[in-house]
Formats: sequence, structure tokens, C-alpha cells
Amino acid sequence: MLSLRSEEEQMPLDFQSAEQKFREDRIRELGQTPDGLLYLKLRSLSRKRYLERLFDRVGLTSRSTLARQMFREVYEAKVDMGTVNDLIREIYEEERAVRRETEDELVNELYRLQVFDWGGLHQSGLERTIVNNYVKRTRRYDELCEKIDNELQVSLRGYVLCSWYNHWTSIIIEDVFRDHPSVLPAVGQVKKIDFFISEVPFDLKVTYLPEGYIAERRRAQGLRPEITLLKGLAREFEVRYDRNMPQTRLLEDLWVKLADHPSQQVTCRLRELKNTRDRVLEESILDPSTLIRWLYEQQGTRRFDAANRLFLILVDKSNHFDSWKLKRAKPLLVDRIHVYLDEVGTNPGRDIELQWRDGQVYNVVSDAIFVVHDRHPRP
Repeated sequence: MLSLRSEEEQMPLDFQSAEQKFREDRIRELGQTPDGLLYLKLRSLSRKRYLERLFDRVGLTSRSTLARQMFREVYEAKVDMGTVNDLIREIYEEERAVRRETEDELVNELYRLQVFDWGGLHQSGLERTIVNNYVKRTRRYDELCEKIDNELQVSLRGYVLCSWYNHWTSIIIEDVFRDHPSVLPAVGQVKKIDFFISEVPFDLKVTYLPEGYIAERRRAQGLRPEITLLKGLAREFEVRYDRNMPQTRLLEDLWVKLADHPSQQVTCRLRELKNTRDRVLEESILDPSTLIRWLYEQQGTRRFDAANRLFLILVDKSNHFDSWKLKRAKPLLVDRIHVYLDEVGTNPGRDIELQWRDGQVYNVVSDAIFVVHDRHPRP
């Protein structure tokens, strides 16, 4: 006798039900049935010009010129999955060929960025930051102009440079995945899907070994916070620092200043801190489940979702704060990512159970790829 779950998977999925599941972020559920998988792939092709090519490819004539209605028609026609896959790969290769021509030059340009500093501005609160810090706090025109010239322009420059770097490195990294034969790209923008690996949809998240996770693992081992120990070292050896600096910036600032201190005692203590970081990293590589669960559960309430996620975790072991530079290390990325994809087989990801703040338990398919680099000392 079939289980209720397997019976559900056998039932045809009408367009309206598929739409409802997609709106409710039940993407994992959609990816587990042939009809749901077809819906997700067709959604990748839901731009009108893509759908027109698909209609022509399968010999259908649409009753509508509206992309949304065309999408529904081709779904209900249950077109062959292989035909859909072939068209997606064809479109991707056409678009990829254009990017490929200038990619080496682009990577070279990305290496020109030497400092990754948002300047205190972030996309989620850019307008709010400007209004709160400049518009509402300044009454005199001349003072405002001076702040714009001396403060805001510098911050905006950092913001634009960081945004530029993240945009183009994201495209390069996604193409590293999409160039692999086991990956089917999502050629159009599909919410929470960047590509399919062996027919499993994934949302790619590029990140670093989170400072918050390192702090949590230290607490679990009964160790004091890094920031507390570093502040104590700075006081003990009279290393000055800005006490008003945000915690994340202060942590890096203290590491850099203390690493340049000649005291053997400082060197030994920093080595102890680094050894703990290395152990956390090694444990995460051996079994990333705890880290993956932490990454899901640390999402903000408004951004939470339980879509399938593939985490690409970049770590510069010689200096964790330089891990952002690995986003442009294309040969290294290709090597590590393709090794993972070569070995992943037909059942990618691991089943992860996590509990959100509302008490609800979610089951997701997720995995982590670690790109770890220990840079050679510079001459």
C-alpha cells in the first residue's frame, strides 16, 4: 500500500495549485514531483520572448499574447521536460557567450578593489541612514554641504564600490555553477531558485564563516568571546582603539593592530584564538549540518524562508577578514565548486530539520561548499 505522501506525489498538479505552492515558498515540495519541477523550470522561461521560442519548439499556438497566460497554457500542455531543459541550456549558452568574451577583463578589474568598506551605508537602509544622519541632524546649509563633501561622498563611494564588487562577483560565481554539466540554470529570475542540480532546485548563498557562529561555538566550549579577550590584550599592551567603533569593525581592527605587536605573549594568545577558529572551520567542513541550521535560523523574521539553499562559504585562513577577496578568485572557485559538483551524484544536498522562532519545524534540502584558502606570505 502506498503512503499518503507517495500518493500525493502521483497526483497531477494543476496550475493554480502549483502557483499557490510557489507563492507560499513551498519550493522544495514543488521540486519533489514531476509536475512541480516542470512548473519551476517553465517559470524560469516565463519571459514572453522565451515562451514564444518554446511554443515554436513544441509546435503549439498560444491563445494569448500575455506572458502569464502563455505560461499557464504551456504548463497545462505538459510539454516534454527534455525539450524544456534543452531550450533553457540553449538560451543560457547564448547569454553566457556574451559574458564569456569580457570575463577575464572583468576579473582583472575586480582585483583593483583593495578595501571592502561600505562606509557605514547599506542598501537596506541607505535612504534612512542619509535622512537620519544628515537631513534631520543638520540645520545649517553650509554645515550640510561640508558634511556632504567630507563625509557623505566618501561613504557613498565605498557603498557604490562594494555594491559593484558584489554584483559582478555574484554573476561570475553563478556562472561557475551553471557552466557545469550537472547544473541546469534558471535563465530568468525565479524567486529562490538560481539553478537545478540533478533536478533539485537551489538558491545559492555566498557567505563567509560567520563571526556570530564562531562566537556561538566558543560559548559552547566554555570560552570567552574573542572581542573581550582582544580588548583585554589591547589594554594590557597599551594598544589604542576606538571604543565607539561598531563591534564587527572593532574585532577586525583589534586583530590587525595586535597582529603587528612585537610581544611574543600577544602572538601566542592570537595563535590560540586562530587555532579555535581553525577547529570550528574543520568541524564545519566535516559536518556542515550545525552551521547550515544556524544560517537558516539567523534569518530575520521578514526574510525567513525554508527554500533549498546551497551555501558557498569562503574562508581565507590566513586572515578571515580578507575572505571577501576570494569572490574574485575564479580559478580557485572553479576548482572547488566543480569538484563538489563532480562528486555530488543524483541526490544532492542533505536533509536538514530546523526550528523557527514561531516554534514551527521546517525540513529543507541544503548543503555547504567550502572554499578555503591559506595565502602564501607576500615577499
